Amino acid sequence: MIKSHIMSNTKLPGLFFSGFKAASPIIVGYVPIGFAFGVLSASTGLSWFEAALMSLIVFAGSAQFIALDLLASASSPIVIITMTFIVNLRHMLFSAALSEHVKEWKPAQIAWFAYEITDESFAVQIDRFQRGEKHKGISFMVHGFAHISWIIGTILGVSAGSLLEKVAWIPFDFALPAMFISLLAGQIKHSKHLMIAIICGALSIILYQIGLSPWHVLIATVIGASIGLGMETCTKTTC
Repeated sequence: MIKSHIMSNTKLPGLFFSGFKAASPIIVGYVPIGFAFGVLSASTGLSWFEAALMSLIVFAGSAQFIALDLLASASSPIVIITMTFIVNLRHMLFSAALSEHVKEWKPAQIAWFAYEITDESFAVQIDRFQRGEKHKGISFMVHGFAHISWIIGTILGVSAGSLLEKVAWIPFDFALPAMFISLLAGQIKHSKHLMIAIICGALSIILYQIGLSPWHVLIATVIGASIGLGMETCTKTTC
């Protein structure tokens, strides 16, 4: 059934609609968060072109917000690049999880796909792949819509930069956690998934509280994944 659905969407309109539908949870979160980034960019002194260019080239929400703080404090480019690298180390885990599903693709396609991976797009793509939906066109459409929505949000935010005080009360900071929660909910298939999600969340909070930021997410993910692998292995071997 999945195969027939994918085959029916091989034409451009079908790919467009399927990609937009799959990316819609990301778009809902990226536009307001991108808007918040744009507003802060304007207050930092970036032009709409500079902010949009950062969203085009970097495309990493947390790293971009950190970069704004570092730019405001006149940090060197080396410091900004190093912090971006550290914050985004978790993408190595994303790539490792997705690699088995795209190993038949051409190297250039894999490179472009990897470049566009974010936390949210990873959640959507891994869910699609695990359900057998591996159409390359739809996969790239998901990334494309996500990236475009981030850039649009950024440009709108910079344009509204002069209204910073008037929009400061809007809870932009809630949009990103809410989006993550909704994406996580779709990944939970049984009680073991829920248990690992709770363990990872609790570990991340504990590690953050004891001062291990920005490593807390990466460490919690590795520990949680190891526990999950152990549980899965134990189940298969009836230990």
